Amino acid sequence: MPLPNHDPLDLLDMENIDFLSVLNRLDDGVIITDINGTILFYNTAQSKIDGLDPKNVIGLKVTDIYELNNHTSLIMQVIHQHSPVKNQAFLYRTCSGKVANTITSSYPLFTKETINGVICFVKDYELFQKSTPITSGNEFRSDLGNSTQYTFADLIGTGADFMRVKEMAQKAAASSSPIMIQGETGTGKELFAQSIHNHSPRRREKYVAVNCAAIPHDLLEGMLFGTTRGAFTGALDKPGLFESAHGGTLFLDELLAMPKELQAKLLRVLQEKQVRRVGSVRETPVDVKIISSVSRDPRVAIREEQLRTDLFYRLGVVIVKLPSLRERRDNLEELVTHFIKKINDRLGTHITQISQEVLELFIAYQWPGNIRELEHLIEGAMNMAGQEEILGIEHFTPGLDSIKKIELEPLDFNAGLKPKTPPTDLPPREGLAKIQADQEKKAVEKALTAYRGNVSQAAKSLGISRQLLHYKIKKYKIFRVDFIPRPLKS
Repeated sequence: MPLPNHDPLDLLDMENIDFLSVLNRLDDGVIITDINGTILFYNTAQSKIDGLDPKNVIGLKVTDIYELNNHTSLIMQVIHQHSPVKNQAFLYRTCSGKVANTITSSYPLFTKETINGVICFVKDYELFQKSTPITSGNEFRSDLGNSTQYTFADLIGTGADFMRVKEMAQKAAASSSPIMIQGETGTGKELFAQSIHNHSPRRREKYVAVNCAAIPHDLLEGMLFGTTRGAFTGALDKPGLFESAHGGTLFLDELLAMPKELQAKLLRVLQEKQVRRVGSVRETPVDVKIISSVSRDPRVAIREEQLRTDLFYRLGVVIVKLPSLRERRDNLEELVTHFIKKINDRLGTHITQISQEVLELFIAYQWPGNIRELEHLIEGAMNMAGQEEILGIEHFTPGLDSIKKIELEPLDFNAGLKPKTPPTDLPPREGLAKIQADQEKKAVEKALTAYRGNVSQAAKSLGISRQLLHYKIKKYKIFRVDFIPRPLKS
């Protein structure tokens, strides 16, 4: 108990506590600067977010290592305004060329009443959205009468690879065999699961979903298989999800989070097609189509002993592998248009499109949070756009209006640059951008000439995807037909 009339902190030796070592172990990025914006502390998590070596950062100003200025840097804003900026969605680019999507808070540091620095906390969006429940807009869609809201008609994308995945899922829906959906977080595994159910002969029956990562392990067994009164303290006679889904579909989301001992019990239910409630000796027949999802290669999970081999053989009869957004750059404009329309209806805004600058930034970005992250960014920007019709860089974050062009090396569009202090003797920014754009256009034309207009081979020679090459062809107004040899007239 603290002594009366004493500050509880008096019991700690505040002067000798090593706070910096604590900050260096945080999962969030931390930057501390002086009153001029010079970086004094830069923790390990921040170096991972930025892809920069702390040794190359300490002692530099924030405007030297980020493509920001005194008006667009949140740290510099706090220095000038003497007030904090909290939970700001912040998309920025580092001097190495890496684009980071973050949620950032910056606070002024005072000595008595004089500001002498800033401390900045940075959450990587990919990690943040994995650990935080995020609504996907489902509350605005009506239930189809079977606990689902989506069909294949709701899946956006006309790219050849994506259409092949849809076609495969539609074929698998007609069978009673289990389906395993593999895809990174945010690629739409739940949407595919619901669409498969609604394309199957069981569409009029119930669809039941459970996130195995969201339920404590000691409760998951009772939730899946049901409980019997008296099996444990507070237990009641209650059917589990298998019984609830009888005749329909059970979606086991994030299967790899299920403990292996529970995987063994699940395997028995699948083999016997009967479920036994916890604490009961009676077995109940169940007829359920199983759809499961994994966020990584199930074979790797087997090697790392996260997934039982025999359970994989039962559940992975058909594997539907969803492409990441990085692999669907040809669908970016379609997805952007879809989300703009959807969010316009919700917010009452009148956005019609994104600017060319934003599209270039989107194509260069790696999208760790995939489609969910894209929707998150667009919705945040549309809240800032008011009644304007075009989403520009200035709407996405205060940091983006300084990024005028994505400057990529002409023969390796996906390569990053080594972290370094930006040189001071470069030509003006507009001049450099034009020089690189001209080089890029020539490289594209040279590749198309060499491969007679064959986009696949030209893209391979440039070390980029077909989708990105199509974008470059469109950007520079290049006509592929000009590179296809014409037959000689007889």
